[in-house]
This record gives sequence, C-alpha cells and structure tokens, in this order.
Amino acid sequence: MDYLVREGYPCAAERFSVEANIPPTIDLQSIQERVEIRNAIYGGDIQSAIEKINELNPQILDQDSSLHFALLRLQLVELIRTCTATPNGDITPALTFATTHLAPRAPTNPEFLEDLERTMALLIFPPDNLAPPLAALLDPNLRKDVAKRVNEAILSSQGERPNPKFVDLVRLRHWAEQKAREAKKDLPEHIELGLDPDQTGNEKREDSVMQGNGEAEPMIT
Repeated sequence: MDYLVREGYPCAAERFSVEANIPPTIDLQSIQERVEIRNAIYGGDIQSAIEKINELNPQILDQDSSLHFALLRLQLVELIRTCTATPNGDITPALTFATTHLAPRAPTNPEFLEDLERTMALLIFPPDNLAPPLAALLDPNLRKDVAKRVNEAILSSQGERPNPKFVDLVRLRHWAEQKAREAKKDLPEHIELGLDPDQTGNEKREDSVMQGNGEAEPMIT
C-alpha cells in the first residue's frame, strides 16, 4: 500500500485497500495531484508542472532552490528542443528564457552555472552530433529524474516518507543476502523477489502516465 500510494498508483492502492480489508485512508486527490504534475513533466510541459506545484504548495520551490533550478533548466531544454527541431529555427525564446530565469540564479551556485553553460551549448552544436554529456540533456531520462525529485519533495512537504517502506525492505533484503554470501552460506545463485509482473499488469495500465514520446508508462520509476 505504502509503495502504491507514493509511486502514484491510485486505482491499485484503492483496490488493494479493499481486498486487504484496510480502512480507506488513502487521499486519492493528493495522489492525483502528483500524477498530474508528473504527467506534465513527462510530457515536457514544465511551465504547467511549476504552476501546479505552486498551486499545491508554493513553499516547495521557494525552499528548494536546487529543485527549482532543475525545473527551470529542464524548461530551457524543452525550449531548445523545440527551436532546434527545424533548420534555422528561432532561438530567441530560449535565449530570453535563459537570460530572464536562469542567468540571475546561476552565480549563486557553481553547479547552477555549470549546468546552465552545458545547456546553452545545445544551441551551438547540431542535435544529431552531440557529445554524450549534451545528448543526455535531451534524453527522456532527464524528465524522469526531475519528476522523481519533484515527487519526493511533494511527499516530504506533506510529512510523508519520500521513499516507500517497500524500497527499504528490498534494500534490507539485499544487504542480508550479501552478508550471507560473504559468510559463505549455501544460497541459490539467484533469489527471486517474488514479484510477478503479470499479476500487476492491469494496475499498471490503469495508473499510467505519458512519456514525452506519447507512450504510456507506469508511474513506477
């Protein structure tokens, strides 16, 4: 239950509470708000995501300058992606956005300045011939990384654990298995977690988000 709620599976969480006879204490509205924010980020609509975060709790970004900068940089990446999609595209929107929203913040943190310089380099080199560090900025995984940070920040602001207990249990199991192998205990070469993806297929289809390429993806990251 804890994992489903935090990772954004409202339908699966509600069904689990019924089948497990657990009192319905799930705040489905809160889950849906996080799902909508993550949908926006996965779709490249960063301005909408920022607005939704501020509507939910404006202190989240006010108190986390690193996360705020990460979102703004991702928004700049999306602008650059758009303006470089066609030959001789107009880069003015990207330059204006960088000057207005990122340049004033960059001097406050060496990492901010480095990230901004690296991002602006996308305007110099052709998108089909980028060095790996630059190509990574256009990879959908950057959206996922930022979305994960946003989800954790929202949960923390609501007094919830950023990481579900399930993750801690898996880590504890891995640590115990590692210690047992170091002690030369007789263990199978590979121990399954006991999770069958086929049994959760329906929930994944119901509780899905859209990637930037338009394909549905489970909320689990």
